[in-house]
Amino acid sequence: MSEKNKILAKGTEAIAMAAIDAGCRHYFGYPITPQNEIPEYLAEHFPKVDGYFLQAESEIASVNMLIGAAATGVRVMTSSSSPGISLMQEGISYLAGDELPAVIINMTRTGPGLGGINATQGDYFQAVKGGGHGDYRNIVLSPHSVQELYNLTFKAFNLADKYRMVVIILADAILGQIKEPLYRIPPEPINEYDKSWALTGAKGRDGKCIKSLFLGDGEMERHIKHLWEKYEKLKKNDCMYELNGGEDAELLLIAAGSCARIAKTALFKARDMGKKVTLLRPITLFPFPEEIIKKLTEKIKNVLVFETNTGQMVEDVKLSVSEGVKVKLYARPGGTIVNPEELLKEIIAQ
Repeated sequence: MSEKNKILAKGTEAIAMAAIDAGCRHYFGYPITPQNEIPEYLAEHFPKVDGYFLQAESEIASVNMLIGAAATGVRVMTSSSSPGISLMQEGISYLAGDELPAVIINMTRTGPGLGGINATQGDYFQAVKGGGHGDYRNIVLSPHSVQELYNLTFKAFNLADKYRMVVIILADAILGQIKEPLYRIPPEPINEYDKSWALTGAKGRDGKCIKSLFLGDGEMERHIKHLWEKYEKLKKNDCMYELNGGEDAELLLIAAGSCARIAKTALFKARDMGKKVTLLRPITLFPFPEEIIKKLTEKIKNVLVFETNTGQMVEDVKLSVSEGVKVKLYARPGGTIVNPEELLKEIIAQ
């Protein structure tokens, strides 16, 4: 990569840069810590690329504006933090039911309730299991560096268009507020997908209808089955993970997002001490890397899951492992940055 493309960037700013580079020109949002640099950056730079920035009167308003813009086929994004994302859940369910592509950033904060602005992974269930009403899923991406915040946000727009789905970037204050070297180079082309479904005016042709209300006999079941088939296709074709180590390990360590940064440091220290450890980092939380976990645990019978919550991803791990596998959780509820040495003690104890 050329050094001229290398800059020092904050995580939240990397997200905003990626949105612009991916062709997003419509942003609707409402301020909340710790993600405010995203709308601040877009408010400054969108006018330079003929983008449309609007600070809505609430998170509820912003997600409904997202629905309206997405229905026209343009690339759209909003960003918020945990309480704000909670307010958006009805709108996210409508986006899923309407099959509208959109990118939503959640820079999580501790909770429940108003909580605090420190890092946590307490929103895993909300993002991965749907969050709002109905039988639906979102694509959920879990970056672990500033570079990945850029790369995965860019990729999120392609995935949203490919599957006509909501893509959630699930990150936290650690990733959002750190500064790291960033190569501002798109990781892939801006892919073009069929958008004949978009509402672009009906002059000279029959009108189109985007809806999530199906009242005819059997219509709703067919629609939900159609969504389910799409999710199964997603699992098969676009599940992403990083594996650090082989199948000869005695312990499989699983961590995502900012926890994976801490886990990598602990992993290297453990290996220096002679411990045989492999680290699996899920990049897509939905679809979850079930197949590789099952394959690895055919030989590795001890699994340690590290999360900054009271245990959420560990449930998906337990559903994925092979028979006879011991799964242990190292849970820290969030609000405090875990020292790698603390995790190392857990690894050594296994």
